[in-house]
Amino acid sequence: MPSLFSADARRAIAARLDRLAPDATPRWGRMNAPRMLAHLSDAMRMAMGDLLVKPKWLPLRYPPLKQLIIYWIPFPKGAPTAPEIFARKPDASEWASERRELDALIERCGSAPPEFTFAHHPLFGKLSRRAWGVLGYRPLDPPLAAARHGRGGQR
Repeated sequence: MPSLFSADARRAIAARLDRLAPDATPRWGRMNAPRMLAHLSDAMRMAMGDLLVKPKWLPLRYPPLKQLIIYWIPFPKGAPTAPEIFARKPDASEWASERRELDALIERCGSAPPEFTFAHHPLFGKLSRRAWGVLGYRPLDPPLAAARHGRGGQR
């Protein structure tokens, strides 16, 4: 499974984001492209501890279900998550600044030193560095994102 901690994976993500336009037709759900960038940025902020989110005490928090979802199975459509990472609703006029911010957050998160302590995930609780790398990468990868929403893994 690719990880956000791989420089090659981060370059591939940047290349895909370069092809995304603010008026792109949603292929990942109902969010438009600017809202998706804000959602991804806020998820990175959450991982780094910059955006505080309320924990949810669900069975997803415990092994082996936690590992299955992080590493193997697609996220179920409509799965619970932190509402705080859906709060911002930028529009196309904010595209350039949202894109710069997401690029910076991907790099900051992906190049965090090994001793950095990531925040607890609201659903999964305490995660290993490896789990955060995979979990940070998955929503940024279109085939994985499409698989989460029942569209297979086609590009």
